[in-house]
Amino acid sequence: MKRGLIGRFLIRWLVCSLGLWIAAGILGSIDYGNSTGVVVIAGLVLAIINITIKPIIIILSLPAILLTLGLFTIVVNGVTVMLASYFYDSFEVTNFWAALFAGIVIGVVNYLVTTILEDKRT
Repeated sequence: MKRGLIGRFLIRWLVCSLGLWIAAGILGSIDYGNSTGVVVIAGLVLAIINITIKPIIIILSLPAILLTLGLFTIVVNGVTVMLASYFYDSFEVTNFWAALFAGIVIGVVNYLVTTILEDKRT
């Protein structure tokens, strides 16, 4: 059964929120005030950024992505986490390295969730 647009967005929102929560637990430089609501809203902001702004950033940084064989997408993920922190003041990322590692954690969580969901479809 195919998921609709809303279903895919809700899964992306869940994955972003879960990834941010795990990254905040691992890294000490991400502050969300120990509030689940802040992480959920920050996940929503990050999901919206990933849908709207991230494709533009990917297109603009395509030469760097090609030269690094795709590794520059880790930097793009860090930039999106920093943008989420910028747009939502209650979620604070102190430096770019923390955002970079949070982007890696979110990417791993996204990969795991996608793998689990695709296995259940077959």
